[in-house]
This record gives sequence, structure tokens and C-alpha cells, in this order.
Amino acid sequence: MSRRFDPSLLPPTPDLSFEKRLWEAGIEVIAGIDEAGRGALAGPVTAAAVVLPESRSIPEDLKGMNDSKQLTATQREEWAAVIRRGAQAWGVGFASHIEIDQWGIIPATRLAAQRAMQKTGLSVEHLLLDYLFLPEVKIPQTNLIKGDQRSLSIAAASILAKTARDERLIELDSEFPGYHFVDHKGYATSRHLAALENLGPCQIHRRSFAPVKERIIRQ
Repeated sequence: MSRRFDPSLLPPTPDLSFEKRLWEAGIEVIAGIDEAGRGALAGPVTAAAVVLPESRSIPEDLKGMNDSKQLTATQREEWAAVIRRGAQAWGVGFASHIEIDQWGIIPATRLAAQRAMQKTGLSVEHLLLDYLFLPEVKIPQTNLIKGDQRSLSIAAASILAKTARDERLIELDSEFPGYHFVDHKGYATSRHLAALENLGPCQIHRRSFAPVKERIIRQ
């Protein structure tokens, strides 16, 4: 049975409500985790983990920050710099298109999240996740519906994951010209689908995803 969430309960912008409850319970190292690229047809899935310090300045430093989907590319880049400066620790992890095809998108997303968490270099005591659960990780976890709109740690992770993945796809655009990865970052836009139809899949396309698989079958 799917969980329901009342959208009227969403704060105007993500806050530290969940983090504060955990801090007050004596849990100091809390990592917010979010992903980017799960629905794309090409490139890796990316996750980020952000540990915010229990500091009075953090709410003010990150005031007005929203989840990555609510921001422009320029705003995301600006906030990413603020997050990296202000976080106690952060990490970004990738799972490749090969791992996605081999294991499936959910296991690959979990793999990217574990890699991101490991790169924080800290012994994380609790995870806050955006509707994701990491069964292989033996750490207490809270998975939240619309977590990137409710938790400041998750929102920060969503921005770092999105900017890191966008940077990777911009780099890949020069390696695989004609697909316009710099524009759509691997998602199924009309321009991407047209390039896929005309050129066929390239090395970084996810062959287990329907539009790519269908094009391969027709070859």
C-alpha cells in the first residue's frame, strides 16, 4: 500500500525539523541523501550525501534554499557552492549505465547513495532520505515522501547530486556528439529521442530502458 502525504503540510522551504529532533535525541551525525538521474535514458545515476553541522548559522546560511527541481541551473550552482562551504561533510557517488543495466535502477541508485555516504568520511549515525531505503546499510534511516521539500539536509543533497550529474553529462556531450546531452542531460526529451532514432544508442545509453531497448530491437 502506498503511503500518502498531505501537501498542505509542506513547509514553504525545506527546514531542519527532522534534523533538530535527532540532534535533541543525541544523534549528532545525520546525513541527508538524494539522487539525480534515475529516470534518464543515458549516463549514470548520481547520489549525494550532506551532513549539516548543528550550528545556529546554518538556517540563516541556507535560508531560501529549495530542492533542486525548484531552482534554475544557475541557482543550483550558486547554492552548491554555499552547501560545500557550510556542510560538516559531503560526498557524491555515481553508479554507471553499465551497473544500471546489470542490477536495475533502484539497486544502482542505492549503490550510488552508499558511495556518496562513504565519501563523507564520517561515521554517519542516521540517514534522512527522499523516499528511498538502503537495506544493505545498517544505520537507522528515515525515508520521507517529498523529503527534498521537507528536510534541509535532503534538499542540499538534491542540489549536489543534480549539479554533479549535470557536470558529468556536459563532459560526456563532447565525447558523444549529436545527442545533445549538454541540453537534456540524458532525459527523454523530444530532441534526445530524435537523436536516438537517427543515430541509435551510444556507449552510455541505458540499454535496459524501454526507448533504448526498442531502438536496439529495430536495428
